[in-house]
Amino acid sequence: MKENIPKILKSLFWIFVGSAIYAVGFDLFLAPNQIGAGGISGLAVVIAYFVPVLSVGVLTLLINIPLFLAGYRFVGRKFFWGSLAGMAISSVLIDVLAPWVSAETEPLVGAIFGGGLVGAGCGVVLMQGASTGGTDIIARLMKYRFKDMSMGKLVMAVDLVIALITGIAFRDLNKVLYCCIALYVSSEAMDAVVYRFDFSLVAVIVTDRSLEIRDAIDQELERGCTFLKGEGAYTGNRKNVVYCAVKRRQAAELKELVMAIDPAAFLVLQEAHQVLGEGFERYSKNKL
Repeated sequence: MKENIPKILKSLFWIFVGSAIYAVGFDLFLAPNQIGAGGISGLAVVIAYFVPVLSVGVLTLLINIPLFLAGYRFVGRKFFWGSLAGMAISSVLIDVLAPWVSAETEPLVGAIFGGGLVGAGCGVVLMQGASTGGTDIIARLMKYRFKDMSMGKLVMAVDLVIALITGIAFRDLNKVLYCCIALYVSSEAMDAVVYRFDFSLVAVIVTDRSLEIRDAIDQELERGCTFLKGEGAYTGNRKNVVYCAVKRRQAAELKELVMAIDPAAFLVLQEAHQVLGEGFERYSKNKL
């Protein structure tokens, strides 16, 4: 248990950082321009408007309860407690920072920058295996069914439905359009944080000196390679095609290394969404 304390504290620190970014984006850009971001609170506002029996806060809590229980059941205990912390911290920070953080901006500027900060904040929290509650949990559960969709796109899809319902209910098209812009920017920022900060590259190298390049990549970059059998379409000459994955920061070194050995080599670098295996990440069913 004591060995896990540093990991828990580190995770809580980043959940706090992500929640703070989220709160700043909301208070600084979205709230002053009255731009919603969908979410469970937006749904609660609509329900409270048509059924004014319970307050928005109570409805938000009631809707979140089954979502948190589903998160505990299908994702796990760590996700449950992390999401509980994320929701609590972000909610408190939004209220605490509201009197101190505010900016007068055009609604479009608010939607773009507010959406970017909110998405980036949610992404930081998601990277810790947690969420800020609400539609983040729905999106996390949907990820099991729609494995090919990114978290940002799943969150945007859910929030977009709620935003459209809100717009229809209150008949305010302008707010819906600004909300759609904020949601799109938020989804892109979230995906940038969750998937691209540790982006890897896949290299395809066509060369007559494949053995030397293989050895150099192994010794200098400490990366493994695979030989693919290739044949020139024009010459008909057969040769090995070197296939390997490297970290983005190793791209310049790889290019210099290959060209130093074979200036005539044909090198293609492609961005890889995720690389799983030795030297990179290990597969996990809970991986975003």
